[in-house]
Amino acid sequence: MSQAVEHLAELTGLRDRDVLDVTLAQVLLSLVRAQSVAVRRVVGPAEDSRWLTRAELAAGEATPRADSMWSELAMLEPLASRRPAHACLHAQQVVHHAGDPRLTCFPLGSERGAVGVVEMTSHDALDGEQLRLVEGLLRVYRNFQGLLDSSERDSLTGLLNRSTFDGSFLRLAGELSTGGPAAVHSGGDEARMVNPAVACLGVIDIDHFKRVNDNFGHLIGDEVLLLVARLMRATFRFHDLLFRFGGEEFVVLMRCHSLTDAQGAFERFRREVERYAFPQVGRIAVSVGLTAMLAHDSPQAAFERADKAVYWVKQNGRNQVAEHTDLVARGLLEAADRSSDMELF
Repeated sequence: MSQAVEHLAELTGLRDRDVLDVTLAQVLLSLVRAQSVAVRRVVGPAEDSRWLTRAELAAGEATPRADSMWSELAMLEPLASRRPAHACLHAQQVVHHAGDPRLTCFPLGSERGAVGVVEMTSHDALDGEQLRLVEGLLRVYRNFQGLLDSSERDSLTGLLNRSTFDGSFLRLAGELSTGGPAAVHSGGDEARMVNPAVACLGVIDIDHFKRVNDNFGHLIGDEVLLLVARLMRATFRFHDLLFRFGGEEFVVLMRCHSLTDAQGAFERFRREVERYAFPQVGRIAVSVGLTAMLAHDSPQAAFERADKAVYWVKQNGRNQVAEHTDLVARGLLEAADRSSDMELF
């Protein structure tokens, strides 16, 4: 019992979700004496959902394996490739699969529904006490994840909130400055590496949002914000970081192979919003400004550049995507003092 309490204290003392999933695998491996433990989450759209391995650890191993958060969706394993795990996810109950070794799958849930599974292999079938221990620990894990969500996510849209932005920005900058973690796909015969070279910050502002609130009321305005957030989730990739900064302002952090790719992603989102029929309101539009993250950049400096690009769009017709460096090169904006001599990652 004392060992279990110590592991619970270790698990709930963390705030980094990446480390949290790794620690979960380590704790389960230690408590149940399993051969291996893997924590896998579901990512991607419903029609093409995939497994993202957050941590996979075998007995005796010191370092867990994991898919990079920047993996291309097509590189990850389809849900159907792991039948017991897929059945566990669908049924939301423990699934046992006989074999050597034996496989037991536990559902990972959250307040937003099913999010993944824990796979555990062992020489012998888990007994009742072991099953209760694992299920109890996963309930604690789920509750703790809920607490993290409530502190890190916007209560209306469910997107990341402004207080998480600086930390997310600095982690991304750190990855890029060291070359970043490459994504290794282990589902096929040939391993592939992905290491996007450019990181971008985009600021999205809903055009004439005050008119929506004035003409239709704040409840309808909130519905517009919810639907814009939903369009963001559907348009951007599973690993792009989506934030609501407050009011009608949203921010996106992403890694891309080029600045052109990032501009294309924001332009796709702008078009999706433009052609979406919002209930009662009808059509709305968004103005978007973006910038590439620069060497030794700060969250405030990068946000300011993107925000200046948004302001330019607002003053020049709205419903456009503008990139800060392009505006400077065309003489439409003045270069920021701190960024003139910086290099792109």
